[in-house]
Amino acid sequence: MKTLFFLFVSFSLTAQIRGVVKDSISGEPIPFVNIWVENETIGTTSEADGTFFLEVSKQKSIVISVLGYERKTLKGSEISEVFLKPTTYNLREVVILNKKQSKQIEIGDIKNAIFQSFDNGPKIEAKFFPYQASYSKTKFIKEVTIFTDSRIDDATIKLHFYSVDENGFPGEELLTKDYVVTLKKGVIKHRFTISDFDLVFPEKGMFVAYEKLLIESNKTGTKYQPYVLYNYVDRDFFYTYAYGKWSKQSGENSEKISVYEPSINLILSN
Repeated sequence: MKTLFFLFVSFSLTAQIRGVVKDSISGEPIPFVNIWVENETIGTTSEADGTFFLEVSKQKSIVISVLGYERKTLKGSEISEVFLKPTTYNLREVVILNKKQSKQIEIGDIKNAIFQSFDNGPKIEAKFFPYQASYSKTKFIKEVTIFTDSRIDDATIKLHFYSVDENGFPGEELLTKDYVVTLKKGVIKHRFTISDFDLVFPEKGMFVAYEKLLIESNKTGTKYQPYVLYNYVDRDFFYTYAYGKWSKQSGENSEKISVYEPSINLILSN
């Protein structure tokens, strides 16, 4: 009897949490929402219709966040319909610029790089781009590139652009809406034009990150596409968004650390 009781308790610790994320004003579903179990490596992404599920205890705290909406943390037992409040942004002043784009440079490229891909789970990984004075001549961000290995056509991935906060961590997002891109099948360096966003390279530097979307249309068997290719490099630090928060890896006594960094570049223009 004792053994049977123990098995019953162990089984009951994990349950399936099902929910749907919606806009609190329009009531419309919100796709591709980042959903994490707080302080754990368990997470998922909402589908195009806003639905999601997690195999986790209903007593766990669930972090729900997506660009353009206020972040929310709820107990699993409180989740069925989750309504997120849209974030109010101060609109930037519209300036008409005469962009000749006669000059452009690609930054972030690694010479003699060895590329490697991983089937890493639900996380956001960021690459830091430090500012250089020479960028004042090509200060507009024209394109972003990402090197991926996809086993399917039309895999989707989310790209993020962050400022640097006062502690050196990824700070506010530089866009006000999610930037989701579609990728072709194969090992390809994809280029996406973002000049319409009028992003100027910040003088404190910036982070560019990718977020893998754990949705059914990206699934092949038990894996999710695409695989992002990485460079093995020496860096002062490296940032990963996991456990519902950003974490920093750095060496001791200001020593550099060897890390796998996502193969993301930027093209700047005047």
